[in-house]
Amino acid sequence: MSAVQQITVLGATGSIGLSTLDVIARHPERYQVFALTGFSRLTELLALCVRHVPRFAVVPEVEAASRLQEELRAAGLATQVLVGEQGLCDVASAPEVDAVMAAIVGAAGLRPTLAAVEAGKKILLANKEALVMSGALFMQAVGKSGSVLLPIDSEHNAIFQCMPTDFSRGLSQVGVRRILLTASGGPFRQTPLEELEHVSPEQACAHPNWSMGRKISVDSASMMNKGLELIEACWLFDAKPSQVEVVVHPQSVIHSLVDYVDGSVLAQLGNPDMRTPIANALAWPERIDSGVAPLDLFAIARLDFQAPDEQRFPCLRLARQAAEVGDSAPAMLNAANEVAVSAFLERRIRYPEIASIIDEVLTREPVVAVNELDAVFAADAKARVLAQQWLQRNGR
Repeated sequence: MSAVQQITVLGATGSIGLSTLDVIARHPERYQVFALTGFSRLTELLALCVRHVPRFAVVPEVEAASRLQEELRAAGLATQVLVGEQGLCDVASAPEVDAVMAAIVGAAGLRPTLAAVEAGKKILLANKEALVMSGALFMQAVGKSGSVLLPIDSEHNAIFQCMPTDFSRGLSQVGVRRILLTASGGPFRQTPLEELEHVSPEQACAHPNWSMGRKISVDSASMMNKGLELIEACWLFDAKPSQVEVVVHPQSVIHSLVDYVDGSVLAQLGNPDMRTPIANALAWPERIDSGVAPLDLFAIARLDFQAPDEQRFPCLRLARQAAEVGDSAPAMLNAANEVAVSAFLERRIRYPEIASIIDEVLTREPVVAVNELDAVFAADAKARVLAQQWLQRNGR
């Protein structure tokens, strides 16, 4: 490579952001950090700025920005601090930037990720909500700008690696019969159903294989994460919901599979470490060292598979229904889930009520077409209002 690539990391203090910075630091001859953004972990963001010396840092509020700017100057750094959503969009679309790691969790990541797309950047997409909320609009923007879109979720990155290079022509045209999306089953895969009523946020966040943030850990426990990934897979690979099958695979060694019409099934395997898909996307179409240990098949010894239990995981059923309905349904599903998960983490609702809130929102609010971004955010806002009304009506 002739030039060092400039990278913006949206959501630098989260697990994906930190893993991205670890991979970048292993290859200083290839990558340099242009901008880092953080939401609430400002002490951690300061430490990352000291280590990686970005040109810009972005925080959500003016007061926090002033404080961080003073601390950076005291450390002898020239890093400039920007504020809010406009700051995020600016560092995502800056002319100097080659690639953007989109790792802001939830709906908050949509506008800056779209700004990067519209600027024609190489997008490392870890923010699945961007496609869940606005799949058609997002993919249209990718096609119009010529942006390169590379998936970071371990499952979608695995599918990407197992697909033929011309998969954009359509699954049937390239001989793909179905996508097999693997799921660990999370911490409650074998928990007696009657005990789910009493599980705590700490139990839900104790994922058996992956180290993740609290919100995505709860989504993994409920398998809403897999439902969102199903919707995302449909947009990334131009698949119908019926062409995406979820398979529970507790070891999290096979990250996903692609089933071809000739009977071949291609799988991508690896240790459960997000640095593998991050390194794959950063260097694509090349390969670089990620720092991940080689897979020891003899230590693993066995690989298990089972069908998901929709009685145990009603969120997966709701997500598939939203995928089949389309239009505003996925945006409402995502918004209701964000409100419900936040309430669960705050101990205001019981774990099974996450699905109850989502179900009510999808039942009460009619689905509408989303032909522009304002319609996406209107659907998102309405779903949040309905979810909050559920909480108020039930004294939560």
